[in-house]
Amino acid sequence: MSIVLYWHPMSSASPVASALAELGVPHERVKVDIRTGEQRRPEFLALNPNGKVPTLTVDGAPMFETLAIQLWLGERYGVERGLWPAADAPERLSAMSWCAWAYVTYGAVISRLHVAAHGDESRRDAAQAQAAIDDLSALLAVLDGHLAARAWVLGPAYSLADLVVGSVIGYTAFLGAPVAAHPHVQAWLSRVQARPAMQGDI
Repeated sequence: MSIVLYWHPMSSASPVASALAELGVPHERVKVDIRTGEQRRPEFLALNPNGKVPTLTVDGAPMFETLAIQLWLGERYGVERGLWPAADAPERLSAMSWCAWAYVTYGAVISRLHVAAHGDESRRDAAQAQAAIDDLSALLAVLDGHLAARAWVLGPAYSLADLVVGSVIGYTAFLGAPVAAHPHVQAWLSRVQARPAMQGDI
C-alpha cells in the first residue's frame, strides 16, 4: 500500500504526521508550502478541493480532513497495533465520541475564539473572545471530569484517541484556552505531548 501525506510543519497536518509516526506506518511525505500558496495549485486542488493540508493519498486515492484521516488510520492500522479499539469493542464507541467531540463540539468554539482574538483585526472582539474562552473552559471541565477517573481517554492505556484529542487541546492552549486551570487535563496533556511521536518537525 502506497501512502503519501501532503503536509506543512506546525499546521493542521501535524496530528496526522504524529499519528503516522505513532503507528509506524511507512509513507512518503510531501511538503506543501502553504505560505507561498502551493495548496491552491491545480494539481493539489485535484486531490483536495478545499486547498488545505493535510491530504493523504492511499494508492493514489485522496482523503482530506484531519479527523477523517485519523479515524481511517485508527481502523486500518491502530487495531492491530493495540492503539485503537476493535470494531466490536465498547471502547470503539468512546473513541469515536471523544474524537468527534474534540473536532466538532470543542472545535466549533475554537473557530469562534480564533476569529474574535486572532483573526482579521476588523472582526476582533474582546467580549466575544472571552465568551469563547469561557465556553472552552466549560468543555475542558467535562474532559477534566472524564480524566479524573482514568489515566487516558479510553482507560488505563494510551491510544490514538489521546493523540487526536490531545492535538486539539494542545493547540487551544496556544490560543489562550485555560487548559492549566483543569489539572487532570493538564497532567494528561503533558503525558500526551511527551510521546516521541509528538516531537520533532511535525
